Amino acid sequence: MILGFAVIIYMILNDLTRSDMASINWRWYSVLYFFLAFMMMVVRDVAYMYRIRLLTGNTLSWRKSFEVIMLWEFASSVTPSVVGGSAIAIFILTKEKLGIGRSTAIVVITAMLDELFYIVMVPLIFLIAGYSRASVAGPEIILAGSRFSTMGVFFIGYAVILFLILLIAYGIFINPGGLKWLLVKITSLKPLLKFREGATVTGDQVIVTSAELRGKSVGFWAKAFGSTIFSWTARFWVVNFLIMAFIGPVNLSDNMLILARQLMMWVIMLISPTPGGSGIAEYFFPIFLREFIAGTSGDLTTLVALAWRTVSYYPYLIIGAIVLPLWLRRIYLGRKLISFSKTKKNPSKKSEGSD
Repeated sequence: MILGFAVIIYMILNDLTRSDMASINWRWYSVLYFFLAFMMMVVRDVAYMYRIRLLTGNTLSWRKSFEVIMLWEFASSVTPSVVGGSAIAIFILTKEKLGIGRSTAIVVITAMLDELFYIVMVPLIFLIAGYSRASVAGPEIILAGSRFSTMGVFFIGYAVILFLILLIAYGIFINPGGLKWLLVKITSLKPLLKFREGATVTGDQVIVTSAELRGKSVGFWAKAFGSTIFSWTARFWVVNFLIMAFIGPVNLSDNMLILARQLMMWVIMLISPTPGGSGIAEYFFPIFLREFIAGTSGDLTTLVALAWRTVSYYPYLIIGAIVLPLWLRRIYLGRKLISFSKTKKNPSKKSEGSD
């Protein structure tokens, strides 16, 4: 949080020396677009809640689904993007009495659906917006000691995601045991030996996921992927509506181009070592989207970036901080009360699991 706010404050102070805040032409539609941006986040979370209920067979109520999603987002916000909140999500679902196997399967399949959305949407949006228009000449990025262009990092990220999706899909739907064997064999090589334990755990997770999802209908997968499309599309449209709140309506062609730029920026954020991409997101936002915001009203890119993070990132830190103690009280205090009640009924037996 401190890192993200520091970058924002620096960029705003630096930006204010170049742009005239008084030149912003606020209109009645500004309030409307700000409201629509907020509603996109609501749509996104409701779609996530629907998906988690679907994947758990409606075991979770809407209230519990809300708590799980908010805690999941909170975990993702306070951990580096390269780590994510998946491990914590498995812990949360396990505490909701879904079992470790089922919880693991749910987290793995949500990750696969999210990445599948990206794999499908990138070529589709590029086809609509035009690749030449969507390309951006950003700064060089150093990865593993080598320098890559911004577009080079994007294509590397896309290729890695595509490979992982194909690998996980093969393991889940075709040969889970074979995938585990392959992972263990690869990590048995001396340079990769330190990854062997993680590869074994991943192989076990894929086997469990395959067993949980075997026999699911086409309708089930259509609903799961449909809710994924709703959630991610709503997430990206937050930026579109915020840009329109500052500069006015944008035509459909430019809106598709803005979506394409966000897809590329999202890959850069995936390799961020900072929690929730803080600092990285604020830095790259102007690089990808300045041309749509810098106009007659001055360069408002930093202000739009601040509004974007205010709507899509920081609320989860606040909501998570509120939901977490309530969830802990429900999970742990409720369990202690049940244990105490059983002890009262059976005083001769020692209470178990009440610690």
